[in-house]
Parts: sequence; C-alpha cells; structure tokens
Amino acid sequence: MVQDKRLILLVTESNPQSQLFADYLRQQLGCSVSITAPGTAWKPRDTNDVLVLLDVDHMADTTMQAWQSRAAERPHTSLAAFNLRDEDHGVETLSCMHLQGIFYRDDPLPLICKGLSTLLEGHLWMSRSLMGRMLEFYRQHQINAYRPACGLTQRELEIIGLLGSGASNMEIADRLFVSEHTVKSHLYNIFKKIDVHNRLQAVNWARQNLGAPPPLTTRRANGE
Repeated sequence: MVQDKRLILLVTESNPQSQLFADYLRQQLGCSVSITAPGTAWKPRDTNDVLVLLDVDHMADTTMQAWQSRAAERPHTSLAAFNLRDEDHGVETLSCMHLQGIFYRDDPLPLICKGLSTLLEGHLWMSRSLMGRMLEFYRQHQINAYRPACGLTQRELEIIGLLGSGASNMEIADRLFVSEHTVKSHLYNIFKKIDVHNRLQAVNWARQNLGAPPPLTTRRANGE
C-alpha cells in the first residue's frame, strides 16, 4: 500500500484535548497529523500536500499573519482556521487572511473530517452564506477601489498595506528602501488623513476600506 504523504499541521497548544483531536483525525483521514505551538518555527517535512490548521483560540492576529506568510512560501500548502465563534467571526477573519477553509467551535467532528478531506483535495470549505457575505465584502471593496482613499498617496497606500501585513517600521523601511524615520513621517501623515490614533486603528481602517493585505514575505539577503 502506498503511504499517504499528506500532512495536517495543527497549530495549537499541545494538551490532552488537542492530542485526542489529532488521534481522531489520523484514524478517520488516514494521513499524518502533527501538532506545533503557534510560536514555533515551521520546518516542513517531505510531504506532497500540507494543510495548516490554525487554532484561532490560541493565536494573535500577527501570529496568524506570520503563518500565512510561511504557507505562501511553500507549494502545495493550504491554510484553514478552526474554533471560530460564528459566521461574523468568519467574515472578520477572512477579511484579513487568505484562508481556504473555516471551521466553527460547534462543528461536529464528522463534519470537520469531511471539510478537511475536501481541503486536502484542493477545494474550498466554507458555508454558502459565508461565501455570499465575502463576495459582497469584495464587491464593496472593488467599488471603494475606484474612490480616492482619503487622499493617500501611492507610497502611503504601500505603507498601510505593509502595516496590515504585520510589518514593523524597520521591516517597512527595509522593504521600501527608505529610512525608518521616513516611515514614521509617512505613518504620521496617514494617521492624520484617515483620522486614527494608533497602528491597530489604521490596520482596521485598511481592512474595511482597502481589503485584505497581501502576505508578508521575507526578502532574501541579496535583495531579491
């Protein structure tokens, strides 16, 4: 029998409950299931397909963005989230993350297995109502794209996009080949134009008006 090289990577705290969940998935799906802590550096094994399943109960937004960036750098990798409270939480999460699947806290285990199998086959897994709400979200975003974004310049739009991806001032400066002082000056002007007072408010404004930020990828040392 050919060994199934697919891997489900549970990004959550390791405890008896998560271990039982992993054992159940192994038995039902017949593929490898590993658990790793949210803050652990991911070292993927030699597998054909990897499904990264993020536990939103144990992850900050910046940590989820970091996992999104890691998944984007690896071929044949899908990203999904579980333990979401409800559909509103799903819309909020999808507005700032590029996810292929959404699972709620009250989803029964057989339904979760069905969804994971669908994701491993390369398809999306989310309810029709959630997909409908996200289509409306992106339709509204497309409409907003044709409107002036509060007078923001192209460089300011680039900076607020990187800000939404979880980048620090130093990382933004490195990405745009400017000084950190220049980034701070741009952020001051951005906050004033969109009438916010801190980074979190600016990120929330960007998500509502500009859509989901792109994954933050790390530039190579040689500048590529």
